[in-house]
Amino acid sequence: MKSKVVVEDAFVYSEEKNLTVRKTSLFFTGDGFTAYDCKGHLVFRVDTYGPDSRDLGELVLMDATGRCLLTVRRKRPSLHNRWEGYLGEREEGKKPIFSVRRSSIIGRSNVTVEVYSNPIEEYQIEGSFAQRNCTFFNADKISVAEIRRKVDACANVVLGKDVFSLSIKPGFDSAFAMGLVLVLDQIQVDELPGNRVDADPIPDDPTLSS
Repeated sequence: MKSKVVVEDAFVYSEEKNLTVRKTSLFFTGDGFTAYDCKGHLVFRVDTYGPDSRDLGELVLMDATGRCLLTVRRKRPSLHNRWEGYLGEREEGKKPIFSVRRSSIIGRSNVTVEVYSNPIEEYQIEGSFAQRNCTFFNADKISVAEIRRKVDACANVVLGKDVFSLSIKPGFDSAFAMGLVLVLDQIQVDELPGNRVDADPIPDDPTLSS
């Protein structure tokens, strides 16, 4: 797949990148994330501070040092729950570099992403973020990233939904992918179950821990 830089080329890798994403608050939707690589190094973080901040409709993705990479903002009013992404900090008059919206206003639908490049590029996100089971496809229906439940291979259990895996294919911007995770956490809130499950025992299947 041809390399696609949306946010920053430093986060576009030549090999598949697997991140472990953790919600930093278990009480409020959208209340912060951290993302670590396979060596345990912090790659991305999102800091919010309780129930009041989640209503602002704006989230900032930072790198490990706290540098602002991307700002996502809810567009109001919007029947399709539309969000827009801005490079770095959002400023008055600054144009978005991409938008994210539900494909339909009826029921649970896929999510459409438009990147305002030349020409405009479109992605589809299919599946359920609430169940931590969705795939990002480009216009050619090629998978560029996946979100899956995180498996603890040693304990042989699927971890709770506050911890999940984000796998990014070679050439796809991982900062962009992480920005889409922030939006999915907001626009699919209606799919969240009432009770969080901390750990689900699974059968001995080596394919699940890959």
